[in-house]
Parts: sequence; C-alpha cells; structure tokens
Amino acid sequence: MNEELKPSRRQFLKIGGAAITMIPIMSMSGNAVAAVNAAMRTSMKYQDKPNGAKHCANCMHFVPGKTPKALGGCQIFPGDTEISPNGFCIAWAAKP
Repeated sequence: MNEELKPSRRQFLKIGGAAITMIPIMSMSGNAVAAVNAAMRTSMKYQDKPNGAKHCANCMHFVPGKTPKALGGCQIFPGDTEISPNGFCIAWAAKP
C-alpha cells in the first residue's frame, strides 16, 4: 500500500478535533436565521393583517419579539420566528 495515502493517527485527530469544534459554531449560526413554518401557516390560515380587533399581539399564543413592533413567534407554529404582531390565524385566542 502507498504510504503517502495512508492517514496517520495525528492527522485523524487534527481533522476530528476541528470537526468537533465546528459543531457548536454551526448550530449557533443556524439559530440566527429566521424560520417560517409554511405548512402550519397554511393549515391555520395565517395572514399578515388583523381580523378586526383580533391580531397576534393580543393572542395568548403569541411570543413577542424584542420590541412591540418586531416579529415574534407563536406557540402554535413551532420553529416559526417571523410572526407579525399584526397577523391573525384561526387559532387566535384572547389573552386572559
């Protein structure tokens, strides 16, 4: 067998160590990207405009963003981070 193509233990450990250190970096960078759960939005008939006085900002399922006008999340739409406070869906329920 050709000795040049045979990986050494040291090379294996360097590459493996680099790969392991990249896992947390890659997972954190994925969280910074906004996500949309299109299937749930369709099934719940989500729209970016309110239905009269009913809107996401006064719904019990809404998870507010950093500011009152910022996009937030919803307990009904897992993984969706682009819910408008002025939006509406059929799962709307008044805050208690």
